[in-house]
Amino acid sequence: MARLETALKDNPATRVLDAAWRAAVYCLHPRVVGWSLLPLLLAVVLGVGAFWWAWEPAVTGVRAQMEQWFLVDALLKVLDSAGLSGFRAVIAPLIVLMLSAPLIMALSLLLVATLMTPALTRMVGERRFPGLAQRQGGSFWGSLAASLGATFIALLAMALTLPLWFVPPFALILPPLIWGWLSYRVFSYDVLAAHASPDERRKLIRQHRGPLLAIGVASGYLGAAPALVFTFGALNVILAPLLLPIAIWLYTLVFAFAALWFAHYALAALQQQRSLADVVEAEVRPLASPPVEPPCPSV
Repeated sequence: MARLETALKDNPATRVLDAAWRAAVYCLHPRVVGWSLLPLLLAVVLGVGAFWWAWEPAVTGVRAQMEQWFLVDALLKVLDSAGLSGFRAVIAPLIVLMLSAPLIMALSLLLVATLMTPALTRMVGERRFPGLAQRQGGSFWGSLAASLGATFIALLAMALTLPLWFVPPFALILPPLIWGWLSYRVFSYDVLAAHASPDERRKLIRQHRGPLLAIGVASGYLGAAPALVFTFGALNVILAPLLLPIAIWLYTLVFAFAALWFAHYALAALQQQRSLADVVEAEVRPLASPPVEPPCPSV
């Protein structure tokens, strides 16, 4: 019973911080750096291709839509009369860049979850939890379906709350919360897919929902660094095509760190969960077994 009480007193915040520094160290491993090149390459190809193919139609459409809005058109005329006519040519590209940032972030997360997370989890399991049995409670298609569904909900939430992003308090709270929830939903499934059974995964996510959400929200705030690079590209539209690969690379690193963070925490929690189950079973088994009657003395 002492082992059980000691395990129950384990502090979740300590486990979160322990998993964080381990994930940071793993990010420096050459294998992790090498694995990050494939999603980075695909994201850059897709992002630059979409940028090249859809840039002019998107800017033209936004500019035409702006001219139909009376208030925006009146504001632009005021800027023209004040000698700031150059702002008219910049505002439409700036809006297109800002609206495409969430799509690029979602693309980076999906690529990391699909191409890197299984390998990262396998690396954490082999190096830190070699004795943890793999019960194969998830699949590639289940992971893909869960990731796509959660991404759709997150993008819908962003679209619905977009007007609030221009209010300073909400701009600092809403985006990290949305990305944190998305990271929590995607990576919690992926890092447990190979090692946990379906019942173990559901139980672990239910019992550790708070720490897992905290890891996701912290990862969402870390995503502000690539967003700042992308915002700088929006302020200097000419440099945007050059800054796009840098922003995608930073997003890839952030989500690779998040995947490692989730893997270290979730696999440690899974190991503890199984240890507790073994302790409870070992202590309950003597109580459940019937008493053994002594043999009758021979006559």
